[in-house]
Amino acid sequence: MIRIHVNDTLSERAMELLRSKSILNVSSEHLPKGKLLEIMPEVNVLVVRSATKVTADIIEAGRKLKIIARAGVGLDNIDVKKAREKGIKVLNTPGASAVSVAELTLGLILNCVRHIARGTMDLKEGKWTKKDLKGNEIFGKTLGIIGFGNIGKEVAKRALCFGMKVLAYDPYVNRTDLQVEIVDLDTLLRESDIVTLHVPLTEETKHIINEESISKMKDGVVVINVSRGGVVDEKALYNGLVNGKIKAAGFDVFEVEPPFDDLRKKLLSLPNVVATPHVGASTVEGQERVGIEIVKKIFEELGV
Repeated sequence: MIRIHVNDTLSERAMELLRSKSILNVSSEHLPKGKLLEIMPEVNVLVVRSATKVTADIIEAGRKLKIIARAGVGLDNIDVKKAREKGIKVLNTPGASAVSVAELTLGLILNCVRHIARGTMDLKEGKWTKKDLKGNEIFGKTLGIIGFGNIGKEVAKRALCFGMKVLAYDPYVNRTDLQVEIVDLDTLLRESDIVTLHVPLTEETKHIINEESISKMKDGVVVINVSRGGVVDEKALYNGLVNGKIKAAGFDVFEVEPPFDDLRKKLLSLPNVVATPHVGASTVEGQERVGIEIVKKIFEELGV
């Protein structure tokens, strides 16, 4: 029997598929780190989403561990270096939730330019603030996409339907069949009305948006981050929002999560910030695709 432990929830269909193989002994329960360490010596395949941090000590405890399967895009919650040292395969599903994340990105953009969240809250508080909430169209505006992988491309498709001009920067992409201009980072920062990030958190992308890069942006720029906390220097972002360089920001991810330390509390208190609690991939459809895809990848790797 092959022991598989699912430590973060997968869709019901994904679990049914996983349990359909009689050779697999499947357990599913979110265990805190201490309990997870206790069972790791017997686990062959560990399945996680973003909640579980697969640290070096968890990997070391997995004496029989062959696969770490991340149902989702980013791998920053997994010590990939340690896994590779131990010869453990790391799987993920980079394209499965792209549509969900792209749709949220457009939602945050529209929230930022049309004051949807603020208008809703004002009405709930009995305020009629129509004169205060004049917004902007996104038609004819320039969207700069940093990171032009699966999610970046889905964002571009939707932005083009809104009549936007789209620029993209990605050091690993030099051409596209979409009506998107591939440019260098400085050009993107200089020419974009809205900048949106869709990159993993790596040494190269950490604080790719910082005080210097913000200074290169247009006055009144809108900044969107639905990728990973840490790719934006949030102190520099806060300063830009306060001094008016940045008109608005829409964030689904933060460098500290939950974002309840002093800096993040200050950031979230600003009227020109709209935010969601890391729910970019959290749709019924997205999680169904993610779950099914990661199970199929596990089957392929195990040869079952």
